[in-house]
Amino acid sequence: MSSARGPQGHGISFGEATKLWLKIGLLGFGGPAGQIALMHRLLVEEKRWIGEARFLHALNYCMLLPGPEAQQLATYVGWLLHRTAGGLVAGLLFVLPGALVLLGLSALYAGFHDIPLVGALFYGIKAAVLAVVVEALLRIAKRALKNHGMTALAAAAFIAIFLLHVDFPLIVLAAGLIGWAGAKLRPDMFLPPPPKPGAPPEDAALDRALAAGALPHSKPNARRAAGVLALWLVIWFAPIFAVAALFGWHDVFAQLGLFFSKMAVVTFGGAYAVLAYVAQEAVEGFGWLAPGEMLDGLGLAETTPGPLILVLEFVGFLAAYRHATGMDPLLAGTLGAAITLWATFAPCFLWIFLGAPYVEALRGNRPLAGALAAITAAVVGVIANLALWFALHVLFAEMAPRSLFGLELDLPRLASLDPAALALAAAALIATLRFRLGMIPVLLGCALLGAAWKLWA
Repeated sequence: MSSARGPQGHGISFGEATKLWLKIGLLGFGGPAGQIALMHRLLVEEKRWIGEARFLHALNYCMLLPGPEAQQLATYVGWLLHRTAGGLVAGLLFVLPGALVLLGLSALYAGFHDIPLVGALFYGIKAAVLAVVVEALLRIAKRALKNHGMTALAAAAFIAIFLLHVDFPLIVLAAGLIGWAGAKLRPDMFLPPPPKPGAPPEDAALDRALAAGALPHSKPNARRAAGVLALWLVIWFAPIFAVAALFGWHDVFAQLGLFFSKMAVVTFGGAYAVLAYVAQEAVEGFGWLAPGEMLDGLGLAETTPGPLILVLEFVGFLAAYRHATGMDPLLAGTLGAAITLWATFAPCFLWIFLGAPYVEALRGNRPLAGALAAITAAVVGVIANLALWFALHVLFAEMAPRSLFGLELDLPRLASLDPAALALAAAALIATLRFRLGMIPVLLGCALLGAAWKLWA
């Protein structure tokens, strides 16, 4: 630990880095795009701790992984700076401020969401969240769908998850295999364009230290990798086995641990890509939430710092709060939130600590680049499914099973369309796309307008 806290040849103290990670954790609003931009400004432009090329290379690796790429990027840079201790501090401080805020908001929601004023505020927030998801869909589609093949892959993913109810993990696996093969057969379609030449040489603190060989922990070591894998698998699953031993495998706590451990392995493409699957399982599979409540949780997560996938903490809190067996509901909800956070973020540290030393070996790996491009394209189709799922539950009051193309689907009753919700969602979308307003002003404005409509109309 003492060596981890030392400057290690780059001249950056552990205390100085900790202050910066805390600052990022407190200011990390705006989802992954805003958080990555914040880290780029602080780490690359202002502090000059890491060079542009290495920062982007680390980001590309984190985008390949399941889980929140911005949090993993912070963990990666923290690990480079100060070994495991640095990675833990960077990753934890990225999550903890938002997690604590969302824990309090979840408790307030569980106790008071039936109050008319609270319900009226969330009426408007749901419409704003729909606009936020549509904006994210358009942004990711613009980046990922560079040709007709990628567009077809996104369409196939949408059909698979919406009409055929194919599990999200299978869609990710199939897309990865298609991209892996496509990079060899049709590199023009599956491989991203090469980086622009002419970039200036890097002269950041970490780049100088790495060039001088001053960071031996950054070099691959098979024995060390085996130890990291064994240690973090125990760290990941020990609490889940502990609650299962105490309460039983069929209790809500063990179910939360197992379900969100599964999510931690398949959450490629960030929070938006997996939310529809989580919502479906939490609402229809386990009965933890009502259909509209997933939108409420997403609205709360949008207003807090940290990764958007913290919305899963809201799900875990409500699930345990409502299924507490002989336990105080607030205590049960807090334990459920803690188990959800553990199962969601413990794997993130495993991916970084295990794979970061091998990142250099990934440079120029064409099949891997093709697999990532194909997964990103498929994620667009999955997010389109999420946007449609949210739209149906925000804009229509009634859903009913119907047959479409020989398939049984839950479709809306057109007569149950809510014109006010439609107007709010349209206004939020215009504010987001046309006037480039941030999420916080849009959420706040829609909440106030929705409350005014519900209470005084």
